[in-house]
Amino acid sequence: MTFSVPHALYFYVMFATKNQPNPFNWQPYFKILLLVFSSLSLTAQAENYPNLNNDDDFSLMGALANHGWHNIEDERWNLYTQGTYISSYHQSFPAAYTNLNDTPNSLSPNAELGFTGTVTFYTGAKAWKGAEFYYAPEMISELPFSGLKGIGGGIQNFELQKNGTQSSSWYTSRAIYRQTFSLGGTESAVNSGPMQLAGTVSSRRFVFTAGAFSILDIFDKNTYAGDLRRQFSNMAFLTNAAYDFAADARGYTSGFAGELYFDSWAFRFARIAGPYDPNEMSRNLNLWNNYGDQVELEHKHVLYGLAGAVRLLGYRNRERSGSYSDAISTFQTDSTKNATTCTTFNYENPNTNAPDLCWARKSNIKMGIGINMEQSITEDIGTFFRGMYSDGKTEVYSYTSADRSLSFGSIMKGTRWGRQKDSIGLGYAVSWLSQEHVQYLSMGGIDGFIGDGAINYKPEQVVDVYYQWHALPSTWITLDYQHLANPGFNADRGPVEIFNGRVHFEF
Repeated sequence: MTFSVPHALYFYVMFATKNQPNPFNWQPYFKILLLVFSSLSLTAQAENYPNLNNDDDFSLMGALANHGWHNIEDERWNLYTQGTYISSYHQSFPAAYTNLNDTPNSLSPNAELGFTGTVTFYTGAKAWKGAEFYYAPEMISELPFSGLKGIGGGIQNFELQKNGTQSSSWYTSRAIYRQTFSLGGTESAVNSGPMQLAGTVSSRRFVFTAGAFSILDIFDKNTYAGDLRRQFSNMAFLTNAAYDFAADARGYTSGFAGELYFDSWAFRFARIAGPYDPNEMSRNLNLWNNYGDQVELEHKHVLYGLAGAVRLLGYRNRERSGSYSDAISTFQTDSTKNATTCTTFNYENPNTNAPDLCWARKSNIKMGIGINMEQSITEDIGTFFRGMYSDGKTEVYSYTSADRSLSFGSIMKGTRWGRQKDSIGLGYAVSWLSQEHVQYLSMGGIDGFIGDGAINYKPEQVVDVYYQWHALPSTWITLDYQHLANPGFNADRGPVEIFNGRVHFEF
């Protein structure tokens, strides 16, 4: 067997994981990939998921087309895969207290190692006119810092899931039916890529999607802060940190969405399912009584010959969630209704002197509104900005603990130093809590991610800088540094220095 990109990745991962705490066994998965792809150097990037590091010369579909086995201009089917391994380390940091009064949600002040490994297969097929079907099985293995506790809106690794383990788990990330209705306008080519079949598309069209998917496949997309397997690593740059979109513990949902495109404008709406209980796996598919609604208006523009876009996003969730004010009021009225006495779903806080959201859960509404902007500055430099305000009255249900958030930054391709498929990025993100949320935490309460037993409130801030090296065809290696201030929105703790190493391949 000749040496190829998968071989190189295999040996790199073996070396990178040998000192990790109980890393999952990569060998069986990579042996399979080696058998399938050992003679190919392949990758692709879909037009719907724009990226600074397009490498279409090595796409699987392109290779098959070169042998006459596949029509790359009008696909009937396609198959792609990706693998990403992220190793994380945070140094020890100062903390005035940790898990005060047994409140359990502090980030450990001792140095820690963590990792995630994911593999995803993307399959697509055309049916009748305008109809497409997609299926994407996925695997994850992970070890988060401190059990994924102690960080609010700036979790250092976007791949982390709330219920993941070091043992690899396979699941269905996406199972989608997509129907496109052409409404005229101009025709343009669509590239082959993951969850996208090559062909042509009208500038005026309506697209209906139903099934299981990530809402971020459709909403709040951004060229420069969205494809985090090749960009920033911090979750604050995946979407608005305060966007508590309905989803299970893995970040996926079920439901339907509609998209109306009219030349440079687009309008989107969706109704999707959240979990029965906050941050849990089981989805509540009763979309009449419990749901997440979102709408988005997008306008793409050209300024001085350079592309940009502005998007306005709003969401409204109806879920059985706990109000911070109600939890506090209940505890103050009857202190026996504390964090240790609730027998329904709770976060297992052993602090007997703390309120708990489980005593306040009922059907509640949570809403938020945000903006998302991107703009090319030159042909090799792009900038982005996001900001969102959520009402902050009820607990985090599906995403991060942030109630308000802001992020911005820039990415530059390596063209200027002769490495056009490399990139470097610098981003800043800050998130805030509502007054009710802060009061609840100050009394020893916890939510799904944070709670130190007390709080000296300040906004949580993170600076994320990375360099991505296009090491081999279809393989990228990234070094990422993050400076996290006020972890868990608590100025009594931190700052924290975080270092990530990432290897990513696509076929």
